[in-house]
Amino acid sequence: MHDPLPDWVPRRRHQIGLQIRNARRTAGLSQMTLGERIGRDHKTISRWENALTAPDLTDLLLVADALGVPLADLVR
Repeated sequence: MHDPLPDWVPRRRHQIGLQIRNARRTAGLSQMTLGERIGRDHKTISRWENALTAPDLTDLLLVADALGVPLADLVR
């Protein structure tokens, strides 16, 4: 049985999702377009932005590159 996640983990996941959403909107991209650029379904982008799931490091690198932002801006 797994230990429950510390309280701060869901909060950080939510913050990262908001950072992805804000960067995507600033870049003028839809979830569909971002998904196409990084090879992910738009539903996956939605799940990240709504903190239902978390992107892995590779996904974060792809998102940062597609949006033209430093990786640190997404996880700050």
